[in-house]
Amino acid sequence: MSKAVVRKTLISLAVASAAAVAQADVVIGVAGPHTGAYAAFGEQLWRGAEKAAMDINAKGGINGEMIKLVKADDACEPKQAVSIANRLVDSDEAVAVVGHFCSSSSIPASSIYEEAGVLMVTPASTNPTLTDRGLPNVFRVCGRDDQQGDVAASYIVGDLGAKKVAIIHDKDTYGKGLADAMKATMNAYGLEEVLYEGLTRGEKDFNALVTKIRSVDADVVYFGGLHSEAGPLVRQMREQGLTAKFISGDGIVSDEFVSVAGSPEYVDGVLMTFGADPTSYPAGKEVVEQFRSEGIEPEGYVMYSYTAMQVVASALGANDLDPVAASEWLHSNKVDTVMGTKQFDDKGDLLVSDYVMYEWDANGKYSMMDN
Repeated sequence: MSKAVVRKTLISLAVASAAAVAQADVVIGVAGPHTGAYAAFGEQLWRGAEKAAMDINAKGGINGEMIKLVKADDACEPKQAVSIANRLVDSDEAVAVVGHFCSSSSIPASSIYEEAGVLMVTPASTNPTLTDRGLPNVFRVCGRDDQQGDVAASYIVGDLGAKKVAIIHDKDTYGKGLADAMKATMNAYGLEEVLYEGLTRGEKDFNALVTKIRSVDADVVYFGGLHSEAGPLVRQMREQGLTAKFISGDGIVSDEFVSVAGSPEYVDGVLMTFGADPTSYPAGKEVVEQFRSEGIEPEGYVMYSYTAMQVVASALGANDLDPVAASEWLHSNKVDTVMGTKQFDDKGDLLVSDYVMYEWDANGKYSMMDN
C-alpha cells in the first residue's frame, strides 16, 4: 500500500472517529511565517484564523464539533514548510490547513496535503503554479500574480506613461513570479525594461543596486518581493536622491514596511497592488468593528485569513467533516464570507479577482486609489 493511500486511510479513520465522539476537536493548521523576517504576515494569518475559529465555535462549531487550531511555523522556508506539513498530517492529524503565506512554501507543502487528502485554503499565496498543477484539494481566497501583474503593468504604462522601468525581484517564487508577470504584460504593451535585476532576501545594503538604477535613469522601479527588502531599498533610493516612482505588490501590505524603511517619509508615494479593501465589505462590518474595539487593525491578510477559515468550515460542515469530499464540494458551491460570496473554478482559483492600486502616504498609511 502506498504512503499516499495509507495517509488518506488514516485521515478517513480520524474523520470517522471524530464523528463518533461528541465534542471531538476538528484540527485545523494555520501555516505561515510565525517567526523570522516575515512574521508580521504570520501574525496577520493567525489573527484572522483565530478570530474566525472563535466565532464559529461560539455558534456551535462545525456540526457540533469544536475547531482546534494548531500554529505551524514555516518561516517562509520551503524545506521547513514540508517538515511542518508532514507534522500537521502525521502528528497533529489536521483535516485542513489555512495557509501557507509564501508561495515557495505553499507549493511543496500542498503536495503533502494532497497525498493525505487534507483540504488547503491559502489566504495569501499568489503564484499561479500553486493552482495550475490542478491539485483537487488546493484553493486560494486571494488572486494570482498574473492578475496583479496585469493591473500594475497597465498602471505603469497607461496611467504613469513610464518610459524607463527598472524591474527588481528577490529571486523567490513569489517575488520573481510577480516581477515576471508584470514584465510580460508590460512587454506586451510595447515597453521594454531598462534593468532586470535580482537581489537576495535578507540583504540590507542595496547601494550598489541603487547605483545601477541611477545609471539607467529609471522613472519607475517595480519590485517583486516582500516588505523586509522593499523598505531598505526604497529608503536607500531616496537617500541617494532617486525620485523614481516605487511600485510593488501585495508583499508589502504590512505596517512593518514603514518600520523597515525607517520612517514614513520614505514610503510616501509608494504604490502597490492589493485586493479591494478587505475591511470594506458589508458582510464583514461587525467583525472589523470587533477587531478595532480590541485595538487591532485588521490590516493586510487578516480578513483573508478569516475568510479562508470560513471557507474551510463551510466545506467541512457540508460534508460530515470529510476533507476529501469538502474539496470536491468547493469546486461547485459558493461560500458566503466576511469578504462577500466566494466561488472557485476547477483549479481552485477565485472566479472573480479584484486587484486595485493603493498608495502609501506621509503618515505611513495606505489607501485605495481612485481607479
